[in-house]
Amino acid sequence: MDFFARMWDILSQNWPMFLRGTGTTLLVSLLGTIIGLIIGMLVGIVRTIPESKNKVSNIFLKIVKALLNAYIQVFRGTPMIVQATLFYFGLQQFFDINMSPMTASFFIVSINTGAYLAEVVRGGINSIDKGQFEAAHALGMNHFQTMVNVVLPQAFKNIIPAVGNEFIVNIKDTSVLNVISLNELFFATKSIAGSNFLYFESYLITSIIYLTLTLGVAGILHLLERRLSGPKSYNKLSTSIILKSSN
Repeated sequence: MDFFARMWDILSQNWPMFLRGTGTTLLVSLLGTIIGLIIGMLVGIVRTIPESKNKVSNIFLKIVKALLNAYIQVFRGTPMIVQATLFYFGLQQFFDINMSPMTASFFIVSINTGAYLAEVVRGGINSIDKGQFEAAHALGMNHFQTMVNVVLPQAFKNIIPAVGNEFIVNIKDTSVLNVISLNELFFATKSIAGSNFLYFESYLITSIIYLTLTLGVAGILHLLERRLSGPKSYNKLSTSIILKSSN
């Protein structure tokens, strides 16, 4: 049996496992990215709250910002595989909490993604012209109202590429969650390769699946960016037409 025939034989016999692992990978990475984006937005909003004249509230705000900064540095500075191991087995050992691998995976991917996207959101907020903040405050909006109604809709458009990149990274990084026995694509491939001893062929199929997923997501995100960017050309009305319409 030649090389490609062996690959086809592996795929035809084990396609349910490949399909189930791919579905788990997509589910965890997608929901983890969405929840992480929500976390990142909340953290980004809090970290951009300006100081007030109240000294007590300023002290409290500094403490909260310091804790959020520590959260970002810790989860950006340690590998996800280590975070998953510490969280999953640590809860069992010290608190006798038996969490399912799926639940633990959602939690780890979400808070890890939130730490990365918090900085992305903060950068997106800071990219908005300061005059818009001043105009919103002049209209009587507080910081949260300014973020929701004025800043975040514009910032979200700017951070879509970074969010998309994080989603693609999560699709690949969910492979490390096999350490807590999550039945994702890499874990399924380990089981398949362990039963047929055709490691190269089995993992080559998995590589093609990962590449298809990431290229597909990248293409969808590119179309979304083009849609949000609007048309490349605009029809300019002449001054006479504008004057006639105003009359």
